[in-house]
Amino acid sequence: MAEKTEPEGGESTLTVVLAGSVNLAIAIMKLIAGIVTGSAAMLSEAAHSVADTFTEVLLLTALRTSSKPADRRHPFGYGKERYFWSLLAAVSIFVSGAAFAFYEGFHTIFAGGNEQNHPLLGYIVLAIAFAMESVSWSQAVRQVRAEAAEDRRSMGAYLRDIDDPTVKTVFFEDTAALVGILLAFAGLGLHQLTDDAVYDGIASVLIGTLLAFVAYVLGRTNKGLLVGRQADPRMIRLIGRRLADQPEVDAVVDILTMLTGTDKVLLCARLDFDDSLGASDIEQASVRMHAELHAEFPQLDEVFLEPMPRSDPALRARVLARYGPEIKRELDEP
Repeated sequence: MAEKTEPEGGESTLTVVLAGSVNLAIAIMKLIAGIVTGSAAMLSEAAHSVADTFTEVLLLTALRTSSKPADRRHPFGYGKERYFWSLLAAVSIFVSGAAFAFYEGFHTIFAGGNEQNHPLLGYIVLAIAFAMESVSWSQAVRQVRAEAAEDRRSMGAYLRDIDDPTVKTVFFEDTAALVGILLAFAGLGLHQLTDDAVYDGIASVLIGTLLAFVAYVLGRTNKGLLVGRQADPRMIRLIGRRLADQPEVDAVVDILTMLTGTDKVLLCARLDFDDSLGASDIEQASVRMHAELHAEFPQLDEVFLEPMPRSDPALRARVLARYGPEIKRELDEP
């Protein structure tokens, strides 16, 4: 299963730059409208857009720093920098967006809100913001849909297992932005119809809840990538079959993979070679398999092939501890 390798300054960068530009313009409009109308939901949406703008800056930093080549201190490269900065982006959504929205919402509900002024201005700003956010959201959806189709997956499955957190972050934050605008519109409208600011406060709390949920999902994703998630299981199975089909290999004893960055995978395969082979035969076979794996799976950044008898008790114990007893039958197969 060969995957694309996105060059620096590719479509992820376009998606992030477009989202950041849109969010900055929207944040200014929402802030002005929030001050004029006195709406807590509108001010929460302004904070939401400010958080999104700051998020895009962090994502651009992630794209830039993660593309640095490997060096002596970082022999596997800087790919995981993308996960680190994306994790900070998730934290920024909660701290500067959700926390402010919760404060404004609860303050309005329990202490009473400001008198509503010029609600028409709020409606106009929200309508313009919705149209602008739709442009950024459409770009994110187009990229996710195209990459999911290329990977032969549904959008949901692709977003769950994607190893590029920048695309996932933009998609989720733009989706949350559209939902947040609808919530602010509802809060503003109900406040005008009932002359009760509590609806405005409830809308602000719901916006905060939405942002907290998005921050949690993105934070959990980047935590898994930072800790060291394995590669796509489909790719692992294909690699296992390719190695098992080699004439010099009696059995694939163990396969270890780890994502070291977007479209970068570290592979360590432990193989039980034919006992009749000499050291030179094993070396030549390893070089050939290494080249074939790189050709078929270009996302393999580093490949390590280790001769290992399948009967080794210490290795068997480690594999069983990692994958569970269901792997025992595969290890025992000739």
